[in-house]
Amino acid sequence: METIDDITAQYEDNGQITTKEIDKAILSRGAWTTIAFLYQDLDRKSGEYGPLKVSVRRYKKFNGAYRQQSKFNISSMKQAEQLIDVLSGWIKTHGSDTAGTDDE
Repeated sequence: METIDDITAQYEDNGQITTKEIDKAILSRGAWTTIAFLYQDLDRKSGEYGPLKVSVRRYKKFNGAYRQQSKFNISSMKQAEQLIDVLSGWIKTHGSDTAGTDDE
């Protein structure tokens, strides 16, 4: 049976890692799970891994396994910083409502 900790964004094609997971953070646990991944894609022409990217993915547990339901990719660290700024601003302006947590 698969656990949340087993979920990875790393992808291998013909023995070569084409998407390399650098780190992950589990944002919520349960039947619906949200995980943020830090990763790099392989540039097949140069053989080097590209810039850091972020992917936020939602999984649903079904028959003992987690299936990806949706994902949002942040294509650059600049875009990640912009998102952090927006979210931080919203929290300052509107407060941090912990009553509406996403844990299901």
